Amino acid sequence: MVRRLAEWGFGPTTDASCSVALVVAELAANAVCHGRLRGRNFHVRVDYEGPAGRFRIEVSDAVLGRVPEQPKLPDDDQETGRGLFLVEAVATRWGWESRNPVGKTVWAEVPADRPVPTA
Repeated sequence: MVRRLAEWGFGPTTDASCSVALVVAELAANAVCHGRLRGRNFHVRVDYEGPAGRFRIEVSDAVLGRVPEQPKLPDDDQETGRGLFLVEAVATRWGWESRNPVGKTVWAEVPADRPVPTA
């Protein structure tokens, strides 16, 4: 993912690259933990929407019954449950939609300044 972003002009240490990598990691982890069915994988898609100045990240899985809810802060001693807080912190918007014929897609939009051309 970070290599693709570099090809688009967003180096690995840019805010956009770090934010996209974080969102992809969190949504993919949620798909593995909460959206996996035997014999079904999840799908990740990242689009750079240059004119809109953003990335759109989509992670699709095969389970519609477990949909993301607004993040609730877990107890301090809990080791999990903060992923959507991170997504919400770096994304301008996020949500989910059902996927035809089965499953759901969780999406997030991350702002991106125009890439700096390299000489």
